[in-house]
Parts: sequence; C-alpha cells; structure tokens
Amino acid sequence: MTKITTYLLTAILAAALVACQNNADQSKSNESQTTNELKPLVEKVLTADEQAALTPDAVIEMLKSGNKRFMSGNLTARDHSAQVRNSTFGQYPKAVILSCLDSRVPVSDVFDRGIGDIFVGRVAGNFVNVDMLGSMEFGCKVAGAKLILVMGHEHCGAVKAAIDDVELGNITAMLTKIKPAVDLVSDFDGEKSSKNEAFVHEVCESNVKNTINEIRINSPILKEMEENGEIKIIGAVYNMSTGEVMFLN
Repeated sequence: MTKITTYLLTAILAAALVACQNNADQSKSNESQTTNELKPLVEKVLTADEQAALTPDAVIEMLKSGNKRFMSGNLTARDHSAQVRNSTFGQYPKAVILSCLDSRVPVSDVFDRGIGDIFVGRVAGNFVNVDMLGSMEFGCKVAGAKLILVMGHEHCGAVKAAIDDVELGNITAMLTKIKPAVDLVSDFDGEKSSKNEAFVHEVCESNVKNTINEIRINSPILKEMEENGEIKIIGAVYNMSTGEVMFLN
C-alpha cells in the first residue's frame, strides 16, 4: 500500500469519526430541545391565601433557592404572557427588594422570580428616602409582602462616587445619602479610595446596613411590623463575578 493510499484511508476514517460524533451531538441537542419543549411553562401567580400562609423565613429560603438556580443557569421556564393575564386584577408579592440602579443586576432573574412575585425598588446606591419608604410601606402593610431585602452589589459606581466625593449636578445631592456609610468605615486599615476594592466592599456592606437602620428609624410602620414578626428586614450583597447573593447577618 502506498503512502498516498494510506493517507487517504486515514483521512476518510477521520472524517467518518467526526461525522459520527456530530450526529451524536445533534441527537443529544434534539433530545434536550424536545425535553425543554415538553416541560410545561409556569403560568401560575401567587394568590392571597398563598401569600398569607408565607413566613418571612420561608420567603428568604425561596430567594436563596432561586439564586442557586440562577447561578446554575437553571431558571424556571415561565409563560409570561399567561402570568400577565393572571395577575391583572391583583398582586400578592412575597417580598420588597431594594436594589441599585445598576443594569448588571437583573433582580427578578437573580432570584428566579416571575411576574407578581416581588416588588423591586431601584435607585443608584440602594438608599432610602421618603418615596422609597412609602413604597415599602405599601408593599408590606397594604399589599402583604413578608420581607424587605436591601441588596447592594460589588463594584458599585454610586458607592465609589461617594467615596471619591464626586460633584456633578443632582448626583452631588444624591451621594449625601450614601456618604454616611463611608464614614462608618473610618476604622478601615488600608487605602480609603475607590481604587481599593476591599474598601469599596466594606463601604458597600456598610451602606446596606445603614439603609436598613434608616428604614427602622424613619418608618414606624415597618419597624412595628418587624417587631411583631410580620416581616423581616435584611441585607445582602450581589457578587458581580459569580451571580451569588451573599446574605448578611
């Protein structure tokens, strides 16, 4: 057998093996696609009775479980059109989540929640003012949510701007709501600048805790609900690199 013949036979065999592998991969892909198509879409939304039966701790566990699904890429398949129709005449959310404005923090996806599941308030730096407090009071006292979660995130631009004393238009006034969190980390051992990610992280956590404190001080309604065990007010930080929500003690 000549070298050329041997080469041709080797090439033909290699091509055949590649073709077989491609067919196997395509078969698996088709099987997976068929499985996904057969998987029913969730169209149900929370009812008043189901909301009333929830406890704050149960809601926290739901959020933690949802975040694990988000991290693994196993989000719940939902029929959003059906959920829109099914929630038209009422809403009974589980929680109020206060998040930063940042576009990289998709709150509903982070916790694998659907339409009607959560109230979401967003403002750069996740701080509270009278408007946000009123919204939280509506969400919990009127609409029955069982939890308030204040969620900051790593690499927060608003936190960095507060650290650097940025002055620009209305941003200047906005940052005054975040600067107390910077002052609360005065005993930090290291460079206190936005270039130091360790310091930024400490201020981020400080800002979440300070926001929780402001909620309790400035909303007697929510403070009383928490004291009565009707709701919990907790904090968390979203990890931009992993998608994990780290709940604070």
